[in-house]
Amino acid sequence: MKKLKQVLPLVVVLAVLVGLFYVAWHGVGETQDGSMHDINFGLDLAGGVSITYQVAGENGGTPTTQEMDDTVSKLSKRVASELNTTEASVYKEGSDRITVEIPGATDEIFETLSTPGNLYFIREYNDAGSANYYDPYGMGYSAFYMLADGVTIESLQASGDIVLSGEDIADAQAGIDNSGTGSEYIVELTLTSEGAKKFATATEAAYANGWTIGIYYDGSFISVPKVQAVISDGKASITGMGSYESAENLASTIRIGGLDVSLTELRANVVGAQLGASAIHTSKIAAIIGLILIVLFMVIVFRILGVAASMALGFYCCFMVILLSAFDITLTLPGIAGIILSIGMAVDANVLVFARIREEIAAGSAVDKAIKAGYSKALSAILDGNITTLIAAGVLGLRGTGSVRGFAITLALGILVSMFTALVVTRGISSILFNLGFKAEGFYGKAKDPKKIDFVSKRNIFYAISVIIMVAGIGTCVFNHVAGNHAFNYSIDFVGGTATTVSFAEGQTPSVEDLENVIEPAVINAASTADANLKNLSISHQIVKDQNQVVLKTQTLSTDASQAVHELLTTTYGATDVTYNTISATISDEMTSDASWATIIALILMLIYIYFRFRDIRFGASAIIALAHDAIMVIMCYAFTRLEVGSTFIAVVLTIIGYSINDTIVTFDRIRENQHGIRSREQLKELVNESVNQTLTRSLFTSITTFIMVLCLYVVGVQDIKTFALPLMVGVVSGTYSSICIASQLWFSMKKKSVEKA
Repeated sequence: MKKLKQVLPLVVVLAVLVGLFYVAWHGVGETQDGSMHDINFGLDLAGGVSITYQVAGENGGTPTTQEMDDTVSKLSKRVASELNTTEASVYKEGSDRITVEIPGATDEIFETLSTPGNLYFIREYNDAGSANYYDPYGMGYSAFYMLADGVTIESLQASGDIVLSGEDIADAQAGIDNSGTGSEYIVELTLTSEGAKKFATATEAAYANGWTIGIYYDGSFISVPKVQAVISDGKASITGMGSYESAENLASTIRIGGLDVSLTELRANVVGAQLGASAIHTSKIAAIIGLILIVLFMVIVFRILGVAASMALGFYCCFMVILLSAFDITLTLPGIAGIILSIGMAVDANVLVFARIREEIAAGSAVDKAIKAGYSKALSAILDGNITTLIAAGVLGLRGTGSVRGFAITLALGILVSMFTALVVTRGISSILFNLGFKAEGFYGKAKDPKKIDFVSKRNIFYAISVIIMVAGIGTCVFNHVAGNHAFNYSIDFVGGTATTVSFAEGQTPSVEDLENVIEPAVINAASTADANLKNLSISHQIVKDQNQVVLKTQTLSTDASQAVHELLTTTYGATDVTYNTISATISDEMTSDASWATIIALILMLIYIYFRFRDIRFGASAIIALAHDAIMVIMCYAFTRLEVGSTFIAVVLTIIGYSINDTIVTFDRIRENQHGIRSREQLKELVNESVNQTLTRSLFTSITTFIMVLCLYVVGVQDIKTFALPLMVGVVSGTYSSICIASQLWFSMKKKSVEKA
């Protein structure tokens, strides 16, 4: 009976794991809810919908640049709100066309997108004089009843409560008012002549009665400003903006709602995956191989604890699949990067605990007490490392757009799941295995005294190595620029390019494999032979289902290159028609700016968190410098190898930042733990060397497991996956190097001055 009680918990754990695996693999019900088959994949992995609109400006003329940019913004917001997706691409094609690419969408979205968002200025009765007045939320009579009781726009128009519409707005711009005692952020409205007359009448009544006028766009109120004067000149200012960015966002939304443009659908296609089925298949194989190798590594190195960690990793994988399905998260390559990072951090948490357990056993503690102490002592480092990465993910999720936000969402989800599996699941399984009889020290191992390496004395060498690599990278960029090429090999995601639409006869459309392995290399060769400036030409494809068409996207083709490609496709591969269109970048300046500002804000918040946790600003400063070091190293990898800088570039850099900060925090946590009674430079040097050596094995083990996963992607994956995996591998190596050789040495260099003065 006693033996049964000991075995039963393990049976329950295995049964739960098998059940979760079944759900993750097969799902629940006919729709396979919760399974990997129910996960939304991005356009690059699973295809979706591509819609191209002809944009007509005022009176059917050519739209202005401002109108095109605002229309792109409007469509981006509409897609995000209607489909709850962060992965759609919206970009300009020529001077009067806009293309929207939506992963996983159906033709039901066509009508929604082509219907303009409506902008209305609605009078709000802010007194109790109106019949049946009820205003619990302070939104005003009209607003409340429109939202709560189904009052329609038509009825509000009939009652005269709609005082202006989008067609009455001539312009809206963010500004700064310096006329008062201090600067104030505002939105400056300019009305049409007809709008000015309407607004004069409306503001006269509103000002006399203390009403507000709410601005309603596309289903919700975006602002409810108070009327402070009668406005008769067609010029109005909305005050009370908390920042210039808030003012610019409101102004942009008002401009969008007031756009006098029309959208005519030119083509709407269901497109195939950009990477093809082979990319998904090989990625799955790489993931399976990587996980198997990680399990073997953990079991060989950590024995029975490795068994517990491997089982917990199984729970992690199942949880992630189920949650990705449950939350309808669209998974793309950048999202996969977030998952890879969280897997590394899940293993890292286990390695931290296991290393502590071995140290406790080596110090003479019994195994059960060593396990308890190991979790207790490792908790601080685990929490600090994961929270700093969560800060980055949170900021990127809130401020980032497109693939950056998708990366942040999967990273945050992965971190939370990894912390749960490492701190709860692994610990529970370890306890069960201990109670089953695995109590001898031999099942766990002892920490060996690490070989003392004097890292501090070698710090100038480490600094020099990093500087040399950076200088060489900068020199490479300059050389490429002088040679007539870009400093980096930018993809069309960043610089725009040419979309070549290739039509084939019925039944002659090439397969994904033929495109990737035969046609695309031939197109690159033909274009680069005709134009030497295109020797690093990058290319991607979309197969237009049911229309016998393929769209090839490249950097901008010259006339000679276009002719060469046209001749190749028609004479060699049987294309019946080939057309070309210039397209804008899908990664806009706004997206890049958002990602950059999000990263800066995240770094500042990390710095603040580290300061409050470590009570020493030098820890934070050293960590941030180390992060910058690793980001630069990854960027230099793109410069040296001429890898394509595309949509995954931002995600790769952010992944390494998240990985590196976690690694650095662990070393700093050990320095903080060992730091006491430091009175001389030699004692400080010994402190840093001892702490780095104590965490050296853990840093290497964590890096090895993460590197294994990415290496499998590189070895097994198709070319686009390799382009994604190689800089990740460089980043993992750099992150480990900076944590061991740079960050701690920087802290020593800053700290020694205060010790010398003491």
